[in-house]
Amino acid sequence: MREPVEKLIKQYQKHIFATAFSICGNASDADDVVQDTFLKYHMSKKEFSSKEHIRAWLLRVAINKSKDINRSFWKQKNTSIYDYADTLTVSDNEDKELLNEVFKLPYKYRIVIHLYYYEEYSVSEIAGILKITESNVKVRLSRGRSLLKENIKEDWAYD
Repeated sequence: MREPVEKLIKQYQKHIFATAFSICGNASDADDVVQDTFLKYHMSKKEFSSKEHIRAWLLRVAINKSKDINRSFWKQKNTSIYDYADTLTVSDNEDKELLNEVFKLPYKYRIVIHLYYYEEYSVSEIAGILKITESNVKVRLSRGRSLLKENIKEDWAYD
């Protein structure tokens, strides 16, 4: 099964950008990741079994490309992850604060929480995308939630 690139761009561009941004921490790198991800799909001859398989493959490619950018020597243009959070449309101030706290988490917790809550993947799907065990995903979700809870309590204690 192959879908036209144009259709996939319309359907998944925002999801891939959000995933890449949560890893890279700046918009220009995330834009590069989005472009590279769709270019790789276009150049590949891979056949997919379903739309879910395509989506998971695109996210896996985006995650890998984001990690490559973070490891690169040339990563210089940084836009604060918090500046990006200010541009997102959220329903209320509490959601915005929560999003800021998610962005403060270490990568391994932030990506699992992003995929689970914002991209609505199941634990088993996340395990497949990140190539880790389901129990590891559950542990990371639990630890990420605990860190969020601690950070939010600290913020409220200072108010």
